[in-house]
Amino acid sequence: MSDSQDYLTVSALTQYIKRKFEVDPYLGKVYLTGEISNFRPRANAHQYFSLKDDHAKISAIMFRSAFAKVKFQPEEGMKVLVVGRIGLYEPSGSYQIYVERMEPDGVGALYQAYEQLKKKLATEGLFSAPKKALPRFPKRIAVVTSPSGAVIRDIITTTRRRFPIAQIVLYPAQVQGDAAAANIAQQISRANQAGNFDTLIIGRGGGSIEDLWPFNEEIVARAIADSALPVISSVGHETDTTIADLVADVRAATPTAAAELAVPVYNEVLLQLNQNRTRVFNAFQNIVQHDRQQLTKLMASYVFTQPNRLYEGYLQKLDFLMERLKQAGSQNVQQATQQSQRLTQRLAQQTPIHRVRQAETQVTNLQQRLQRGAQQVLTAKQQQFARAAQSLDLLSPLKIMGRGYAFVTTPPDDKIVRSAQQLAPDATVQIHLADGQATAKITKVDGGNQDG
Repeated sequence: MSDSQDYLTVSALTQYIKRKFEVDPYLGKVYLTGEISNFRPRANAHQYFSLKDDHAKISAIMFRSAFAKVKFQPEEGMKVLVVGRIGLYEPSGSYQIYVERMEPDGVGALYQAYEQLKKKLATEGLFSAPKKALPRFPKRIAVVTSPSGAVIRDIITTTRRRFPIAQIVLYPAQVQGDAAAANIAQQISRANQAGNFDTLIIGRGGGSIEDLWPFNEEIVARAIADSALPVISSVGHETDTTIADLVADVRAATPTAAAELAVPVYNEVLLQLNQNRTRVFNAFQNIVQHDRQQLTKLMASYVFTQPNRLYEGYLQKLDFLMERLKQAGSQNVQQATQQSQRLTQRLAQQTPIHRVRQAETQVTNLQQRLQRGAQQVLTAKQQQFARAAQSLDLLSPLKIMGRGYAFVTTPPDDKIVRSAQQLAPDATVQIHLADGQATAKITKVDGGNQDG
């Protein structure tokens, strides 16, 4: 059996394998292509995901500093090209790739980032938001661009030639490099905070997509969208279209075109003013002449020559209305008198004394009827009672007993003897007669079941 010292610990084996990964020259810098999987974006943090193809998968990590340099937004299922190193994560014993650079496979990273940001801002409505109108005669124009480029010189030259009374104020900004976007956004904000500008121009000369990239950054797009000043964007050449161009209120193909859009031609303005002044003067003369004609016409009217004609018609109408008023008053009085007479007649017919007398007569009649009815009912009841008493007298046992009949009872319960079978010799009985009673003793019973 082998000695225990021949066995390695898991940590020792993992450290050994990790060392192999670190010293292998082929694993120190690996160029890898694959499809992103298990990607869950984490804001301002390290990113963990996987790269896979049809037959294998490898874990990947991209530290925050490296991920901040990625110009596009990685998405689940996106095929990418990455550069990194292969290492071993000791706690789990799994190998992974530490990604240092990443770009889309088949599409440039900057173009991918441009399309993603364009889609995002379009969904939010930044491109379709109402555009602010440029002022016709601006007094102060803010320009955000490089102080050493040809852009500011072209804008100043064009503005002085066309509209020299406008003041140009430069807000110097970096227009290229990693820090340019934040600097441009800061200068746009400063120009808005000043509060004394009419128009804002941002721009730079032409170049590659990398050179123009600061104007494709989200921070610049949102600064333009938040600007209270109308913004003219002049970035690159006529064929270049940046995110800033899409968000701005007006897009100019060149800095010269931006200045031409921002200011009018002074001489043309003066010419237009002179023409307008002439038109106003002529229009005013026409109005005065027309008003004079109207005044002459009105002064010749009967209103001023015969003012009494104004109220003649009203006097006649007043007489007519007064006559109608009198007639209407007479008719109303007559109708009211007739109505009063009718009501008085109806009241006399409906006076309470007649109703009282009628009620008294009705009460007398009802009392007489009541007396007669009561007498008739009493007589009928007396006759009915007499007949009932006579019938009862005819049916009374006393009446029968008065003719010589009697009935026998047996003491002590006084049961009436109805049959000879109820009697027995030597039995005592009570004989009830019409005028009294007698007690007797039975000596003999004939009939029934008794023996003689």
